[in-house]
Amino acid sequence: MSIETLPVAIIGGGPVGLAAAAHLIARAVPVKLYEAGPTVGASMREWGHVRVFTPWRYCVDETAAALLARHGWHRPPAEAFPTGGEIVAHYLEPLAAVPALARVIETDARVTAVSRQGLDKVVSRGRAERPFVMTVETPGGRRQDLARAIIDASGTWRTPNPLGASGIAVEGEAAFAGRIAYGIPDVTGRERDLFAGATTLVVGAGHSAANVLLDLARLAEAEPSTSILWATRGRDLSRVYGGGSADQLPARGELGAEMRRLVASGRVALATGFAITGLHEEAGRLVVTGETADGQRRLGPVDRIVAATGQRPDLSLTHELRLDLDPWLESARALGPLIDPNVHSCGSVPPHGHRELSHPEPGFYTVGIKSYGRAPTFLLLTGYEQVRSVAAALAGDMAAADDVHLVLPETGVCTTQVVGATQTAAGCCGGPAPEDVEACCVADAKAKRSGRAGCGCGAQGSAARSAVLDA
Repeated sequence: MSIETLPVAIIGGGPVGLAAAAHLIARAVPVKLYEAGPTVGASMREWGHVRVFTPWRYCVDETAAALLARHGWHRPPAEAFPTGGEIVAHYLEPLAAVPALARVIETDARVTAVSRQGLDKVVSRGRAERPFVMTVETPGGRRQDLARAIIDASGTWRTPNPLGASGIAVEGEAAFAGRIAYGIPDVTGRERDLFAGATTLVVGAGHSAANVLLDLARLAEAEPSTSILWATRGRDLSRVYGGGSADQLPARGELGAEMRRLVASGRVALATGFAITGLHEEAGRLVVTGETADGQRRLGPVDRIVAATGQRPDLSLTHELRLDLDPWLESARALGPLIDPNVHSCGSVPPHGHRELSHPEPGFYTVGIKSYGRAPTFLLLTGYEQVRSVAAALAGDMAAADDVHLVLPETGVCTTQVVGATQTAAGCCGGPAPEDVEACCVADAKAKRSGRAGCGCGAQGSAARSAVLDA
């Protein structure tokens, strides 16, 4: 069998994987999609209760929408904000049911390894002429499938980061795993009984943590015996507090504003600069130890812990492939400097496509949130442009593949610096930021997107103080 007659294999049946399939089908490229879960969007269903801060117009791939429209689909209201479950029900499920996609999707099919047929990663000669071989685990057993090219859209949801600030599990984390939830548990819905009336510690400084904290606050209104603690490794909370009215995604800005109010009201006790080092049990409850600027401290006792500490890519899948990864983010190498959270908290990701997403392994592409590795700033729009470019390249349309465009909504957040216990927010060009001191002016971000240095930032004053738990 000629390698050119084999399908392109897509690993992952989430929004980006399905969009990749739609683009390949539109270009008459044979494709096969493998989804490990029992349905498409399996990972998204797990946080289906969460309302996203991007409206529907940012959640739908245009080629997929055109395919759906030919089968009678009606696009949801562009400015409405869906939940994860609504994205699955009103977009992913109808898309997967389109006959052209339905016949190439296999669910309950977990790809556990990818290599070149007959070659491990050491062998160089003739590598590009060999098809990819995938180990696929299904309810009917294990098999090996061949593919012309691989698009890895498997995401990072199944590989959460541990509680430990060092990136490894802390002492007691495995022993008390039954009392730890990773990600965004449904604390007001299907998991309500676990959290109502309990004291919960939420760990993390991103939007996932914010969603959990706000849900817990709503639960506490109905169940006043519910208590909430919040711990963050860093002291800079600009990413979760956001840019307020300067954020071009108003729901994202409002999420941060709600968090500010929640902490300022004292309904959430906040410990910043707390790096968790261990868990132990006292009188049936958990006590959390951690390092702070003042030495080792304790939080608790608590009943449950939510680790909203982000995710990381599963690299075991591609152990026998030649990948080029950013050494600390584990993203595609070309993306690393553009999305490094050590450097960037405002500005935009420049347009990027098949060239930035490829690897030394010809025909292998990492797309979607997995292409960002451990960086937390991915938006669906980015993934849709990625797979549009990759599909064009696989179809041989290099002009379209290289003609990449990506316009992302500004966060309105500038990089901040911590001076002692006080946050100093960066300013932006043209004077102070509008309203919130953390808000970055849009012109500065646009300058950076175009490759210029931007307008520069100068100190503009201290951010609002937060209530801090001195445990």
